[in-house]
Amino acid sequence: MSSPQLNWAAIDQDPRFQALHRKKTTFLWGLMLFSIVYYFLLPVGAAYFQELFKIKVWGPVNVGILFALSEFIVAWAIAGVYARRANREYDAMAAEIVRDVESIGGRK
Repeated sequence: MSSPQLNWAAIDQDPRFQALHRKKTTFLWGLMLFSIVYYFLLPVGAAYFQELFKIKVWGPVNVGILFALSEFIVAWAIAGVYARRANREYDAMAAEIVRDVESIGGRK
């Protein structure tokens, strides 16, 4: 017994799906742009602001090392921001579309 296939063309034409895709894509591009800029601040800072990066903070730990470690924190924060937004907003929009899949073209 085969499972029925969703009518993906009908779902793709749904204005709610298009709005979901547009909102999610815009948000992801923003996060990606922020992460790329933050990532490249490390080599740019190490090359052009060496005196700032050499400032000792605690023992052998300097600003450069702390900035490099902050890259991990920022990556986790970006993942958290996306997960929170997806759980709160995008998943709700997708669930509404799934609930109404029968009325927007149903199954093939």
